[in-house]
Amino acid sequence: MTGKHPRTVAGQVFLLQAAVVVLLAAGAVLALVLQSRHDVDREARTLSVGVAETFAHSLGLREALKAPDPSKILQPLTEEMRKRAGVDFIVVMDTSGIRYTHPQPERIGKRFVGTIEPSLAGRVHTESVRGPLGQEIQAVVPVTSADGKVVALVSAGLTVENVTGVVDRQLPVILGVSAAGLGLATVGTALITRRLQRQTHGLGPLEMTRMYEHHDAVLHAVREGVLITDADGRLVLANDEARRLLALPADAEGRDIRRLPDLDKRVAGLLLSGRVATDEVLAAGDRLLVVNQRPTMPRGQPEGAVVTIRDSTEMRILTGRAEAARRRLKLLYDAGIGIGTSLDVERTAEELADVAVPRFADYVTVDLADPVLHGDEPTGTSADMRRTAVSGISDDQPLYPRGKLIDFLPSTPQARGLGTGQAELVPNLADAPGWLAQDPPRTQSVIDYGIHSLITAPLKARGVVLGVVNFWRSQKPEPFDDDDLSLAEELVARAAVSIDNARRYTREHAMAVTLQRSLLPQALPDQSAVDVAHYYQPAQSGVGGDWFDVIPLPGSRVALVVGDVVGHGLHAAATMGRLRTAVHNFSSLDLPPDELLARLDELVQRIDHDGDVGDGGMLGATCLYAVYDPVSQHCAVGRAGHPPPLVVRPDGTVDIPQVPAGPPLGLGGMPFETAELNLSEGSQLVFYTDGLIEDRTRDIDEGLELLRAALSHPGRRPEESCRAVLDALLPARPRDDVALLIAQTRTLDADHVIEWAVPFEPSAVGAMRAVVVEKLDEWGLSDLAFGTELVLSELITNAIRYGSAPVRVRLLRDRTLTCEVSDGSSTSPHLRYAATTDEGGRGLFLVAQLSRRWGTRYTPEGKVIWAEQPLPGSSEGPENQLPDFLDADAI
Repeated sequence: MTGKHPRTVAGQVFLLQAAVVVLLAAGAVLALVLQSRHDVDREARTLSVGVAETFAHSLGLREALKAPDPSKILQPLTEEMRKRAGVDFIVVMDTSGIRYTHPQPERIGKRFVGTIEPSLAGRVHTESVRGPLGQEIQAVVPVTSADGKVVALVSAGLTVENVTGVVDRQLPVILGVSAAGLGLATVGTALITRRLQRQTHGLGPLEMTRMYEHHDAVLHAVREGVLITDADGRLVLANDEARRLLALPADAEGRDIRRLPDLDKRVAGLLLSGRVATDEVLAAGDRLLVVNQRPTMPRGQPEGAVVTIRDSTEMRILTGRAEAARRRLKLLYDAGIGIGTSLDVERTAEELADVAVPRFADYVTVDLADPVLHGDEPTGTSADMRRTAVSGISDDQPLYPRGKLIDFLPSTPQARGLGTGQAELVPNLADAPGWLAQDPPRTQSVIDYGIHSLITAPLKARGVVLGVVNFWRSQKPEPFDDDDLSLAEELVARAAVSIDNARRYTREHAMAVTLQRSLLPQALPDQSAVDVAHYYQPAQSGVGGDWFDVIPLPGSRVALVVGDVVGHGLHAAATMGRLRTAVHNFSSLDLPPDELLARLDELVQRIDHDGDVGDGGMLGATCLYAVYDPVSQHCAVGRAGHPPPLVVRPDGTVDIPQVPAGPPLGLGGMPFETAELNLSEGSQLVFYTDGLIEDRTRDIDEGLELLRAALSHPGRRPEESCRAVLDALLPARPRDDVALLIAQTRTLDADHVIEWAVPFEPSAVGAMRAVVVEKLDEWGLSDLAFGTELVLSELITNAIRYGSAPVRVRLLRDRTLTCEVSDGSSTSPHLRYAATTDEGGRGLFLVAQLSRRWGTRYTPEGKVIWAEQPLPGSSEGPENQLPDFLDADAI
């Protein structure tokens, strides 16, 4: 819209037609209303006259007028007739105009309002007056006697309000009909306007004028030929570009296409066919034309065609170059996403070879320095190149096979590239004596096979040459060119980074695995409490922090440990080593599981507090610790956020004991608890990490059920149970470390354990020595009698002197001879070195000298001091086990 005026021609026509329709409708409504009012007024007068005349000529009216009180007789009659006739009043009056009747009784006896003279003269008179009921339309009719004399008058009529109400009730119908007519007229106008708008395309007069003025200028200025033909094959229109491209004469428009002498026959055939053509390429003389043709169908039938023509002679050359550039970019893009999908050196080299065949080369070989395959830095010579990847359009090529160690001669382009770090192009291999000298029989077979051109590009990353890539061509007759050389350099440069990353990962992974395996148990210690089977596998993505351990404890007991440090890599492995060392140290204190886990928790908190957790995040670790006593068949278990253990009974029943979970290590603030288990001989304790039961395809509960099913078989050895569990649960490519420890309990024979109660008096020491010597003779350990007497004498004396009752002595014959003295005191003795002038203080020193090791452990009833001596004939038991200062022969 411009101001208040429509821009389009269709809009102006619509407004004009709409205004005419509205005026016509308004005039029609006004005429209908006026006519309706006139008709209603006329009908009201006619009705008034009819009612008045009817009542004036009614029987009995004259007799009623002669009555003494005419009103008493006539008033009911006039009211009844008024209601039936549908008028507002019927008034009977005398010739003087005094009323006998009226709808309002108080008006009776008063003078009639209106003109009565014409009726007194014998005529019927109608008029509109302002009467008692308001504005009234009334008729006055004379009542005559038999002789024709006027003896009375009758008036009947309606109020104007009621007459107008009739008109008003008719007005909605009039307006509805008028509105319907207006709507129909408007719709018709809109349809006509819409068609006009389509034909004018919504243009205004000025725009249409400008469009037609500029039509020819635009048509003839475009750099694309435009032709319009009709259904009879005549040329209707041709712009200047079409005339130039097709060499049309000046009078071509209006002529039959068949009669244009210089028009190319193929172009003429296309124009006459009328078929659809999209970017169809036609040769016209020395030009290459791209033609598009579409038929015109204004009435649903083909009535000609519109043809556009453009010259693509130069565009074809540019398109070829653009297509080559597109293929090059596509190759580099595919290389970017297809090379380096894994951190495996050999796999990355294979991806490089595969991505270049056959789009860039017919055959590709990748030769890497042999140390690179193991993650090491290359030596910088061409004598240790190993063919790592071979890819080609066929498998029968005569090139060196994969895996061969190649020593490139200095004359070869490969050796020169390894030395200079620059790629080389060999257009014709048959004319390359330096390459031919490498292996004459094989190089000749390569040429005979049809391979004729070579690009060799060194794989260089961070200034270090890792190997060389060879691109061979056989199918295309033309050799590689300089553009191909630059593409090969860029392709190899991208791949070199991925290969170097894979090499460095291989080196770091090997270092991490070496570190982790050095931190894990190399061989399990000798002990008699349990038979153990174990398994460990690092995650596919790298080493982690899972570990297990079997730690012998005094009294033939054993500690079983499984732990898990969150994360992977060197940091997780190093942290695992620290925690494993800490568990060893804490277990040497002979602490119960809950106290050991509490101390381990404090250690992890200190590590977190010191910030020694890699990237500054909190250290996450879990642990499961158990102590099994083969004498009492008692097992104490505690766990810190670790999955619960499983117990396999000798009959194959699998239980999950109720071991309180406890928080993961390092959280602090919550106590740990110990669960007490009684295990029959032959039971299996199964410890594991979450990597065994967790997997992306199942949840933990399902993993536990699979573990139970794999273990629920009686009579298996730990190794058999371990293999069954791995077959059922171990994924092919574990995402997390997997550690599994299965320990089958054993029981120390009753005749290898003996215990005595010691009277709480000093004189009991001598009697106990005699009893112990007698038992040692019975066991065939007489060689240990002297040392055992000295050890027990010192330990029993200290218990009686510094401890409290009860005092007990126990001897355990296992891989060592263990002497244990327990009392009710929690005071622990300490080893010290006595001076030469001291009269005492050498007892524990003597015990330490006579024992392989000794120590103290605390029990709910007090403490136990123990000392171990190696058995005679064992690798740890020397022929003469007495110290020199006690050896009489040496003295």
